[in-house]
Amino acid sequence: MATPNLLALTVLATLRHNFSSYKTLTDRALAQLSAEEWLVVPAPGANSVAVIIQHMCGNLRSRFTDFLTADGEKPDRQRDQEFAQPATVAEVAALQQRWHATWPILFELLDTLAPTDLLRTVQIRGEAHTVLAALERQATHYAYHSGQIVLLAKHLRGEAWQSLSIPRGQSEQFNQQMRARLNPTAGSGV
Repeated sequence: MATPNLLALTVLATLRHNFSSYKTLTDRALAQLSAEEWLVVPAPGANSVAVIIQHMCGNLRSRFTDFLTADGEKPDRQRDQEFAQPATVAEVAALQQRWHATWPILFELLDTLAPTDLLRTVQIRGEAHTVLAALERQATHYAYHSGQIVLLAKHLRGEAWQSLSIPRGQSEQFNQQMRARLNPTAGSGV
């Protein structure tokens, strides 16, 4: 049976892994897009990739700056402005820099959290959450937006899209490679 400390450390490691996975998945999708494609609004009332990234940056900064000591909705956050459509490639370049500068706020926080912090109380818009609940809430939020970005990027790239997972029609080949990697002596007569 796992000790509470080991369980808490495992939860923190899992959260860090999941956040890192969402960022990596999003980065891989973004890398396939031109700055102009970041600005494409797919339908009236829909968000471009740039808007989603803008919103995620604002959310990351607000939620995780002074996470344990200040409300996660910072007074200087202008959430509605996060949904204003950028108009130029120069704005996209600045947004790309913000994207890479904002994530370390979260990862540095995760590196400093102790197992006993998971049950501490933090505030988001004046509502109390355990640290664990607040982190899970944000993981779900970022997974949602990561999926939106991947879908938009796949749509924008069309036939030029490079799969971020197992390409269609290659599942069995992938499974065989995994089996061979996990059990290299299988089928070798050894």
